[in-house]
Amino acid sequence: MRPGAVLLLLDFFNPRGFEGGTLSRATVRAAVRTAKLKARLRTLGVPAVYANDNFGRWESEFAALVQQCQNAGGDAGRVAQLLAPQRGDRSVLKPRHSAFYETPLSHLLHVERILVIPHTRCAMASATLDELRERVGRSAGLDATWQPFNVVEDQRTALADDIAKVRTHPLIPDKVLVGGFLYDVDTGLLDQLI
Repeated sequence: MRPGAVLLLLDFFNPRGFEGGTLSRATVRAAVRTAKLKARLRTLGVPAVYANDNFGRWESEFAALVQQCQNAGGDAGRVAQLLAPQRGDRSVLKPRHSAFYETPLSHLLHVERILVIPHTRCAMASATLDELRERVGRSAGLDATWQPFNVVEDQRTALADDIAKVRTHPLIPDKVLVGGFLYDVDTGLLDQLI
């Protein structure tokens, strides 16, 4: 594996699926494009590091989450088939909304450069707090009105905040270059913002 580089993949695996939602077609399209990027980087020796929600299942592990998604079929299964981890890839299940908050992710990132890349169809950026609580509650069959989701009102501002957190994280050396892009799911283009 090539030292100093990883492809960080955030929240691609969702056992609840995307069926019937506005993200369904765009999610699969993003996964297809990401799988192509992952394959190109794999030929250069760049591994993938996965950081994903655990959906409240603290006894689970990442391989079990991937298998659950593959078995679910539909869009969740297609995404899991396209982006399944390979030998040498690493993973972390995150306890909250941030992959960098209270996770061992920084220990997996012995790299020279970090690119933070949110996408234009992010559920946290395309709905209000009430809408998210309603969606999650309906999907889980539970009351989610108490859940404090971190709704993103402005993706550019949120990206700048995330970049600042990564740059000032005590376990990320000052020499690591940190940049930010916004991935447009509809066009497949990256827009460098930071």
